[in-house]
Amino acid sequence: MREGSSRISERSATPWVVLVGGFLGAGKTTLMLAAADELAKGGLRSAVILNDQGNALVDTQYAALHHLANEEVTGGCFCCRISELLAKMDKLRAYAPNVIFAEPVGSCTDIAATVVRPLMEYLGTYRVAPLTVLVDPQRAEALLRDDADEHMAFLFRKQIEEADLICFSKSDVSPRVPNAGRGGIRQLSAKTGQGVAAWLNEVLSGEISAGKKSLAIDYAQYAQAEAALAWLNLQVRVEPEVPVAPGLVLGPLLDALDRELTDARISIVHLKAIVNSESGFVKAALCANGADPMVEGMLDGSPARNHELLLNLRCVGEANQVRQIVENCLLKSRYKLTNLQINCFHPAPPCPERRLDEFGRSILTFST
Repeated sequence: MREGSSRISERSATPWVVLVGGFLGAGKTTLMLAAADELAKGGLRSAVILNDQGNALVDTQYAALHHLANEEVTGGCFCCRISELLAKMDKLRAYAPNVIFAEPVGSCTDIAATVVRPLMEYLGTYRVAPLTVLVDPQRAEALLRDDADEHMAFLFRKQIEEADLICFSKSDVSPRVPNAGRGGIRQLSAKTGQGVAAWLNEVLSGEISAGKKSLAIDYAQYAQAEAALAWLNLQVRVEPEVPVAPGLVLGPLLDALDRELTDARISIVHLKAIVNSESGFVKAALCANGADPMVEGMLDGSPARNHELLLNLRCVGEANQVRQIVENCLLKSRYKLTNLQINCFHPAPPCPERRLDEFGRSILTFST
């Protein structure tokens, strides 16, 4: 990405902040890691900030395994933690990054008013790139149908409406894209690298205004839509009696969770997990019940006696039932489980610290 590299070097002391939004499972973290690799080819440094309603994040560990400087904002969306986001950005400047990627929670919207525009008040310290919304084509097809879950469809459509740039992801497996009602569609694949450099050149060109889309949103409806999701984060040490490869710890667990959640008529929106041991790591993700998992890491890792498991599940269901299903699936593994930490809840109503219109004026959070 020579053009983007030259533009960055012109003001290397002022890092770009690149927000990559999009619905759960769109591939945001994978894109940011691929983009960081692309920037590194030109001698440029990257850092990443992950965001979640809970803690114990698969994506943070995944970024660390890729040796990428990282921070996380937990306990709420960037919009509700904008002060903490700024503090994490300032902390990452110790690594002198040319670009700081930031990934909002996948159920979050109204990012332009509550994150992009407040960040633009720090233009002497940071340059804010246009808001990219990443879209999984298969997810888009499902959520644009008339019979789609009304809450998930609401969140998805609002994300599309406010995007400065829309990029369809996973072009290596879904080359066709549905009509999302917006022009200027781009396609990329973080897995193959297709379109990643072109996207970086575009968002770092300085030629596209950031946060210019005004979003009309009813915050009461927004809160109801987010609360339809059960949010589960889990971490535990797994100790089999006989050494087992990381993939053999993770695979059967994901199969069991998929099966049990499906039987309970609980829709998986995004299930991702990572198992790390001395023989390497395996990461897997599901974006729907019965879907083929996306797997990466050391699939041929040697058997080990100690495994650290992180699991993040977002699904449409009741939190207590979801927690019980996950705990039962863990117990059925018959492995020794220690240091178990599990948190399952429904997100609280979004309450932004700041919300600005396109002229930088404060605007009401709740519709009247």
